Amino acid sequence: MKAITASAGEQHQQGLVANILSGLATSLFIVPTGLAYAQLAGVNPIYGLYAGIVPVFVAALGTGTLLMISTLTSSIALATGSVLQVAGIGSSQIPQALFTITFLVGVIMLVLGIARLGSIVNFVSNEVMTGFVAGAAMLIILGQEAHLTGYAPVGENTLQKLINWLQNISQWDVTTVAVSVAAIVLMMVARRIRPIEKFAAILVLFVGTVAVGLFKIPVELVGDIATIPNGLPAIALPDFSLIALLLPGAVSVAFVALAQGAAVNTAVPNPDGSKSSLSRDFIGQGLGNFVGSFFQSMSTGGALSQTAVSVAAGAKSRLGGVFAGLWLGLIVLLFGSQAENVPLPVIGGMLVVIALELIVARVPSIRLVLRVKAVGAIGAMGLTFFSALFIPLQDTIFLGALLSLLLYVVASASHFRLQEAVRLGDGRWQMHDAPQELKANQVTVLIVQGMDFFAEVPSLADEMPLAKEVTHAVVILVIRDMRDATSTWIKWLEGYAEELRAHGNLLILADVDTAVFDTLRASGALEVIGEENTFPATMEVLAVEEMAWQAAQNWLQAQSE
Repeated sequence: MKAITASAGEQHQQGLVANILSGLATSLFIVPTGLAYAQLAGVNPIYGLYAGIVPVFVAALGTGTLLMISTLTSSIALATGSVLQVAGIGSSQIPQALFTITFLVGVIMLVLGIARLGSIVNFVSNEVMTGFVAGAAMLIILGQEAHLTGYAPVGENTLQKLINWLQNISQWDVTTVAVSVAAIVLMMVARRIRPIEKFAAILVLFVGTVAVGLFKIPVELVGDIATIPNGLPAIALPDFSLIALLLPGAVSVAFVALAQGAAVNTAVPNPDGSKSSLSRDFIGQGLGNFVGSFFQSMSTGGALSQTAVSVAAGAKSRLGGVFAGLWLGLIVLLFGSQAENVPLPVIGGMLVVIALELIVARVPSIRLVLRVKAVGAIGAMGLTFFSALFIPLQDTIFLGALLSLLLYVVASASHFRLQEAVRLGDGRWQMHDAPQELKANQVTVLIVQGMDFFAEVPSLADEMPLAKEVTHAVVILVIRDMRDATSTWIKWLEGYAEELRAHGNLLILADVDTAVFDTLRASGALEVIGEENTFPATMEVLAVEEMAWQAAQNWLQAQSE
């Protein structure tokens, strides 16, 4: 027993050490990306560092995906910057507006998680997410002109700025270009050396900062645009007067963050074998943002790259994320001001490589969409991609969500099917196309499938067989596939039942789901159809159909007497 206890204790100690070390590696990775992504949003880089402290710590304690690291990502940063720009937030308002967005994102995530709406991210199609990520990656690359060359282009949109940038090559700063190109080359090389590939950004940031400082290379530094103090983030309240102005944009940021978190949920299984929950992930990420908003944090969400670093560094449980937040807090406390010495061309070069890798990672998805050859899907991907380049990113997110919804509706409508089940002499059933007309003194069994949306009711009405000049006909409508009864369907059902009755015919419902049955009763539709003509579903296959068939035969016999 002592040996077993000792073994268990050793395993616990080893797991604790592994989590401590993985937390250190993750925190070091967050330093360069936090600085870089805050630059994407156009805010003080310190807020990117703060996004890796409290939100990472709190979220790690609450997410259903045990190894998830919830921190700032490039897409979240871009979306946040878009919200600030569209809302017309001035530089003096940015800190409080930034924290307000984080607060709202946290509340939105919490509400969705508590309501168990984790499946909402499933309505963002692969095509739309592929187009969005590729578009965001292009925005990252095209937004680094000033950091890469020292010349800030002018223009009303991304394309105009790009043209202006290329037209003024003579104004590019040669020194800045040399540093940024060196950063790009070094990072691309480091990414291809397996032992250090996960920590290429740390290497580039360190080497670039030391080289520029040692040789006194005249390029713009982080310290030229922001002050980075040594110390932990102080408590700062969001500006609640800005809630109405920032709420629509915060919804878009939350949507991006949750969609990225869902990718982590899928890619990183829990080490203890437990099943992760998207709704629980929503709650964990929401708590991270909610608490982080009072500690000067930008919005955060499940980050696949940071989570991958944590896993690769040996994280064994949610303590890996907890220690990542603690380590980064210690690093900022002791060395935060050193971030002022980081050259902006190095950050620009790092972001270019990160963006290129985002695009490369999406190439398989792009190929898949093109191979499927679905015009709507290809169009959704292309439209989302190009809209990201010309309209605010927060509007692109809403456009993508709308496109996903339209694709879902179209796909759902195509699943609708109405068939006739013909009963053979030996008691078996055989499927046929639905007949155009009913036959007198006979039973017609119709199977409804894919009836998931109110817009499909007109299709059902058009395909139902006609009952003109027919008497003593029975229609058995099997609706086992239906899980929800819309008011549109109930209104049609009542009218159809009354039409059949007016001509001396009968409607019978079979295999009715419990929820649908309760809705029919509450709406009064059962009084029109007749509860005796409604057969609830059972666990036994075809048992209800046989009962309905016998009831129909009994009714026909009664009519002939």
